[in-house]
Amino acid sequence: MEMKTYIVGGAVRDRLLGRPVNDRDYVVVGASPEAMVARGFLPVGRDFPVFLHPKSKEEYALARTERKTGRGYHGFAFYAAEDVTLEEDLARRDLTINAMAEEVGGDGTVVDPYGGQADLAAKVLRHVGPAFAEDPVRILRLARFAARFADFTVAPETLALMRAMVDDGEADHLVPERVWQEISRGLMEPAPSRMLQVLRECGALARLAPEIDALFGVPQRHEFHPEGDVAAHLLLVIDRAAARGEPLPVRFAALCHDLGKGTTPAEYLPRHHGHEERGVPLVEALCARWKVPTDCRDLARLCTRYHGTIHRAAGRDEHLTPSTFVKVLEHCDAFRRPERFVLLLAACACDAQGRLGHGNDPYPATALWQRALAAAAAVDGGAIARLCQQAGKPATIPARLHEARVAAVAQALAAAG
Repeated sequence: MEMKTYIVGGAVRDRLLGRPVNDRDYVVVGASPEAMVARGFLPVGRDFPVFLHPKSKEEYALARTERKTGRGYHGFAFYAAEDVTLEEDLARRDLTINAMAEEVGGDGTVVDPYGGQADLAAKVLRHVGPAFAEDPVRILRLARFAARFADFTVAPETLALMRAMVDDGEADHLVPERVWQEISRGLMEPAPSRMLQVLRECGALARLAPEIDALFGVPQRHEFHPEGDVAAHLLLVIDRAAARGEPLPVRFAALCHDLGKGTTPAEYLPRHHGHEERGVPLVEALCARWKVPTDCRDLARLCTRYHGTIHRAAGRDEHLTPSTFVKVLEHCDAFRRPERFVLLLAACACDAQGRLGHGNDPYPATALWQRALAAAAAVDGGAIARLCQQAGKPATIPARLHEARVAAVAQALAAAG
C-alpha cells in the first residue's frame, strides 16, 4: 500500500462548516513505525504508534484499528500496520461528522465513507458504527458536541445506543479525570445546557451527577422563576454564563449553585428555605467524585452557600446590614482573595439573569458588594492591631477590626444612597 498522509477529524469538519481550524490531526496510511523513524519522525505514542513531525512537531498517528478487551475506555487493544486502510481507521471514530479526511497535498477531495457531509448538512450527530458502544467516553463527547453545535440534533438510533450503553453499566466505568475533562470542556462551549439535556436523555446524568439530575421536575416559586422548575432555571444560568464569556470556575459555580433545591422536603415546595446550606455538602460530593480542581470547587462552594445573601444586597423588600456585608466578605476570604470574590459576583449575576425574560437585567448587587469590599479593605488593620497591643488586649484585635470594617461599610453604603 502506498504511503499517504491525511488530515482527519475536526479540522475537516470545521473547514466544511466555515469555522476556524486551529488544530489538525494527521493519519498516515501504508507506513510502518520503522518507516516513520527513517523519515525523521520521533515516536511518542504509548498505547499506539504516534510520531512527532521532525520540523512542525505536530502529531502523526499510524492508521489503526481497535478491539474491545474490557470495560471502560482503557479496555482496548490496538492494531497499527501498513495494511490498515483509511476507511478502517475512520470506522473507529465516534461521529460521522468526525470521520472524514483529506489527503495532505491533494486536491481537497473529502474522503467521507460514513456520510459525514450529509449529517453536517442535516445538522445531525450520528455514531459511525457499533464500535461507538465500546467506549463510554463517547457519550460525554457527543454531549459536548451538542453543546458546541447547539442547533444539531442527536440521531434517534444514536440516542438509543447511548441509553443501552448506560443501562449496560458502561457509564459506571468512566474514570473521574475523563468525566471532568469532558464536562469542563462542555461547560466552555456556547450552549452548555445542551450537554446536560443530552446526558439526561440517555440516562447518563443520573449516573454521573445524581445531584443535578434530581433538579428536573422540582417546582419553585413562579413569581421568581417564570421559566419553570429548578432544572429549567439551571439550564438558563449556565447558558447565561456562556453568553457572558465567563471563565470555567464561574460556569461550574453556576452549574452547582442550586443543588440544595433537589433535597427540599415535598411539604415545603415550591419554597426552598435553607437550600444554600443543604447544597454545600452536595457540591463537595460532586467535586470529590469528579476530582474537580480546587479553584472550581471553592468557587462553587461559596456560590452555593452565599448566592442568596449576595442577591439580597439589592433586594426590594429587605436589605442587608453592614455587619452582614462584612461577615460574608470575611467568610469568603474576600480581603485576601478579592479576585475570587469578583468571580463569585459574576456567578451570582448569572443566577439572577438566568431566568425567563430576565437575561439582560442589570444586577445592582455587584456594585454594592464592590463598594462594600473596597471600603472594608481600606481599613488599616495594622493600626488597629497596634492599638490593641498597646492596650494589652491583643485578643480583641479580630472584634475591633470587624467593628471598624462594619463602620466603614455603613458609611460607604450610606454615601451611595
